[in-house]
Amino acid sequence: MHREGIEVARCTVERLMGDLGLEGARRGKKKRTTLADPQAHRAGDLVERNFNPESPNVLWVADFTYVSTWSGWVYVAFVIDAFSRRILGWRSSTTMTTPLVLDAIEHAIWTRTREGVTDLSGLIHHNDHGSQHTSVAFTERPVDAGIDASVGTTGDSYDNALAETVNGLYKTELIKAQGPWRTVDQVEAATLERVDWFNHRRLYEHCGDLPPAEYEALYYRQLRTQPTAEFSNQ
Repeated sequence: MHREGIEVARCTVERLMGDLGLEGARRGKKKRTTLADPQAHRAGDLVERNFNPESPNVLWVADFTYVSTWSGWVYVAFVIDAFSRRILGWRSSTTMTTPLVLDAIEHAIWTRTREGVTDLSGLIHHNDHGSQHTSVAFTERPVDAGIDASVGTTGDSYDNALAETVNGLYKTELIKAQGPWRTVDQVEAATLERVDWFNHRRLYEHCGDLPPAEYEALYYRQLRTQPTAEFSNQ
């Protein structure tokens, strides 16, 4: 409503929803997917819970979640730009292994390359202590791309809170709302549509009630027209 120029208080929306018998989606319990490898070399925490960079491609956060289907568990990994909350890369798999998270970061790198971003040096890629993210195969890829690796603490959602939030929205708005799910193919098709909607049409409060992709476009537009001015989401 704010996007359409209609000023309305949150309490008014809550009251009207109650009168109509409507309620927001509720999040459920979480299945543990962070399994640390005590033998793995881990990068330090370069983020320290600061998930509000001032521009795109400064900080990416990554995590994966799970979906119960009639044919077994499906795991879905996401890579998110912390500035806009835009999902840059994702992948699904029936196994919780390194290729799952590695394919997601490859997708994110491909997304930015397609948009003309050829230098990712200085970018921080942050994830938790899960063994999938600390394997040799995974840790080498960010280095090859000039990306600095950052790792939070084991089992502490606050150290990767942004990725946890996006995962939670995915589970609440899609998985729980449209289940039950039958196969990995069904989950993949729905996730593909959902990521496009999330990036280009879902209004995100952090982005000033703009979709993440539109928020990024606004940043670059303001950067071109007012190179010395601070970015505003108003």
